[in-house]
Amino acid sequence: MKQQSLKTPLVLVNLKCYTESIGNGAHRIARAAREIMDESGVTIALAPLYTDIHPINHHYDIPVFAQHVDPVDPGAHTGRMPLAAIKSAGAIGSLVNHSEYRLNVADIEKNVSALKGAGLLSCVCSNNVATTAALAALNPNYVAIEPPELIGGKISVSEANPDIITDSVDVVRKISPAVKVLTGAGIHSGKCVKTAVDLGTDGVLLASSVVKAEDPAAVLRDLVSLL
Repeated sequence: MKQQSLKTPLVLVNLKCYTESIGNGAHRIARAAREIMDESGVTIALAPLYTDIHPINHHYDIPVFAQHVDPVDPGAHTGRMPLAAIKSAGAIGSLVNHSEYRLNVADIEKNVSALKGAGLLSCVCSNNVATTAALAALNPNYVAIEPPELIGGKISVSEANPDIITDSVDVVRKISPAVKVLTGAGIHSGKCVKTAVDLGTDGVLLASSVVKAEDPAAVLRDLVSLL
């Protein structure tokens, strides 16, 4: 099955489970994302809670990722999130192995393979260069490098540790050139995004700087301003 693709650079906003990003909050962020996409032409995708995947996809025509997926077929799997469910809701892919939802390598491989088989995108999160190398060998669509100590902070990875970005890009290009690299953790300004792209990445993965903003459109506008 043919997979969808997204134009780079990509700004992928993980809405997590913040109060500000549930229900009406998710719609507020989605409206802002749609507005800035129309203004800038930069691709902005959202990873909302499962319950918000369908309404965001339906009302705003924005690329939507799930925050996690379980590689199980529909059936007797109470409490799990089958791939068929996120696809039916309108998701075009899923995050895998986020720092707040770690998986072992075998489960990561199952998820990547299942998503690929369904024509959906996989964005696998990594916390260091060695892990990035191992994950690139699984041929996901994206590897997102996020040093956990910087997640949610005001110092971006592109400022604090640019070497982890360039080294990750280099190792991914050597192992699987088709895999795109995102960078995350502390991304909060257009300068952060521009630096990350200049260092060779295909975009950014971020959360709190947009989700917790009083004016998400203003933050998103700044994030894409130098692209």
